[in-house]
Amino acid sequence: MLTFLHGADFHLDSPFRALSPEQAAQRRQEQRQLLYRMADLAQDAEVDLLLLAGDLFDSQRVRPETLEILYDVFDSLDSVVFLAPGNHDPYTDRSPYRTAQWPDNVHIFSQEAPERVALPALDVAVYGSAFTTAHRLGSPLENFQAEEDDFIKVGCFHGDPSSPNSRYGPVSYEDIAGSGLDYLALGHIHSASGLKRVGNSFYAWPGCPEGRSFDETGDKGVYLGQIEDGRVSLDFVPLAQRRYLAPKLDITGKDPRQVLEAYFSQADPKDIVRFILTGEREEGNEPDLQALTALAASHFYSVQLYDNTILSPALWARMEEDSLTGLFLQSMYQRLTQAPPAQRPLLERAVRFGLAALEGREEPR
Repeated sequence: MLTFLHGADFHLDSPFRALSPEQAAQRRQEQRQLLYRMADLAQDAEVDLLLLAGDLFDSQRVRPETLEILYDVFDSLDSVVFLAPGNHDPYTDRSPYRTAQWPDNVHIFSQEAPERVALPALDVAVYGSAFTTAHRLGSPLENFQAEEDDFIKVGCFHGDPSSPNSRYGPVSYEDIAGSGLDYLALGHIHSASGLKRVGNSFYAWPGCPEGRSFDETGDKGVYLGQIEDGRVSLDFVPLAQRRYLAPKLDITGKDPRQVLEAYFSQADPKDIVRFILTGEREEGNEPDLQALTALAASHFYSVQLYDNTILSPALWARMEEDSLTGLFLQSMYQRLTQAPPAQRPLLERAVRFGLAALEGREEPR
């Protein structure tokens, strides 16, 4: 049985521009601390391979302390480490993959053509490749097929299975099915895939292990996997220090403060939260976002609030009419529900003035 840890898209030394400079520096330090948690997991599970499928770094500029911690972490492991540079951290003459010092148990794929590394002691052959520029139009598995032998065959590639037109190494189902790999460790997409299979090949991508923005919400981590007799099992292991969350809170007929306070009871103060207020409200009763943000600020690492509420149904009472007024309200309701929060007050005002004009009134109600 082969045991492995599969991670990707760490994006170490990310700028975290949405946070204050002090918080951004703290978040970068927390990214580095995550490496120790990953190492502890690898040692506790006695993994044979650590597969890191690209974008270990957010860019070519990497801080010295990050490289020092990486060296210490990898050097402490009993497993063999494989790094497949991705589109954010391609293998070039200036990249840390080439210029930094790495422990002897680390193998870095350095070319676009797939490379084979045999580990006879583990009865496994690991295949991988590197991005050498920020974009890669062809599939990293194009015309690839693992050698036919008795080894377990594992792939470690950075590539995009979501679109055949991707500029980041599009990987097709046909590529995977024809690869001859027992397991394909992918990176690039920042949400976990779960274990997938096409043909005789299993594959997955773990997503990023630490969220960096509100398009990377929820638990983040790595996959702990095993391969035995051609079968693959995976367990997702959360590693993130903080989660990004974007809960939607319906405040229809409720005091927004009480709705927020009810959420606090289930909250983790380490989280970074964007509250989205939804539901219906009466005209002139807009939520006080400044006061609500101040209320929530002490409960979380960072807080944002957005007002996504709409006016109560009284304004839309004639929307189902087979009339010009009904058509007007239907059109405006659709625009309102799709509009960014900042545009909603202006659209609501337009609805009120439009109704006044259609009903022959001088002033809107």
